[in-house]
Amino acid sequence: MHQPTLIENALVTLRVVHDNRVGVATTNKLDAAGLAELARRAADAAESAPPDETFPGLAPPADPPAVEGYDEETAALSPADQARLAAAAIDAGGDIPVYGFFTSAVSELAATSTTGLSVQQRMTDATALVVAADEHGSGYAEQTAWRVGVIDPSAVAGAAADKARRTRGAAEIDPGVYRVVLEPYAFADLLDYFSHDTFGALGLLDKRSYFTDRLGQKVFDEKISITDDALDPRGLPKAFDFEGTPKRPVQLVEQGVARGVVWDRATAAQAGEGAESTGHAAPAELRDWGPLPSALSVLPGDAESVAELAELVGDGLYITRLHYLGVVHPREGIITGMTRDGTFRIRDGKIAEPLVNLRFTIAVPDFLRDVYGLTSKAALVNSQNFYGERYPYGVMAPAIASERFPVTGVGSKPGI
Repeated sequence: MHQPTLIENALVTLRVVHDNRVGVATTNKLDAAGLAELARRAADAAESAPPDETFPGLAPPADPPAVEGYDEETAALSPADQARLAAAAIDAGGDIPVYGFFTSAVSELAATSTTGLSVQQRMTDATALVVAADEHGSGYAEQTAWRVGVIDPSAVAGAAADKARRTRGAAEIDPGVYRVVLEPYAFADLLDYFSHDTFGALGLLDKRSYFTDRLGQKVFDEKISITDDALDPRGLPKAFDFEGTPKRPVQLVEQGVARGVVWDRATAAQAGEGAESTGHAAPAELRDWGPLPSALSVLPGDAESVAELAELVGDGLYITRLHYLGVVHPREGIITGMTRDGTFRIRDGKIAEPLVNLRFTIAVPDFLRDVYGLTSKAALVNSQNFYGERYPYGVMAPAIASERFPVTGVGSKPGI
């Protein structure tokens, strides 16, 4: 049992505009006195703020699209239900100790304004995450969905435990550039970190995006098409953003060609020339990052399995998961990190002996430039770390095989 929590929380963020001065304040004190204090703090912040000539004004009334994303069965889960699902994962670990969590929640987002805007949406989400590990090996698996009925904690734990058994006796390899197969977990995390600067309008306007001066050009392999589509029922659907602006699907990459980025009202006003918000305003605490993609989806390929991708690679690496990721050079999309909980050698087209955790530094555009293939099914990989306010989002990613994965060194052996 590790940090079991039941949380009920409500948060109100108020934006006050005096001419072109803007003040923002936040509270979770929802009684009359708390809200009055919130209004006073936001008004004081507006009075003391410098003029903002780029402020586009408050969002106008909107009619968001109808989306899925709320499930009564998930909303009704009790602590006993959650414990039962966690116990099913524990039982399925067999001889391998398992660590992780089962979590579920109901979230509600509402936005209202003196402009006449009034929108709200209720959302559910559930995640089963398991690391199976002992002193000899470790494996990872997870499932995320807005419907608990499609999550099988036993299968998640079984997959993690099976991977852990296969990692025993891990060997080292020399640094170098290897062909690679990334499972959806690893590919989703790599793409998520790359997206923060590259797929957001603020990165483009600040010229730190890889897409700077490259829109309309072929930048990746033609097998790569990426959208941000919060309306997709396979993901964690959202109808509008934190300004109340309806969400729109955005084609980011089309058959390897850079097509666009996501916008909020502030960056659209800054850019001018007909730019419009795509419904990607972030919550107040992340506003300095600008608009962020939160529903990335990679178009699957033709491969029926990761085994088929391994055959395409022939000789290389098979990687389950990444961690300790960090962006080194956003303009060039360079990211560093380590592999974890399931790294293997591919020999003669087969997933072979286990390897220790590997250190890598990779230019994501190079990784995506020569792609052997992608699996025909994408998995929803959770992207929320559950440390802040609950706002479920993830990446729809298939497994991918690429020609270039630079290994810079070795790390620890798998296991605890």
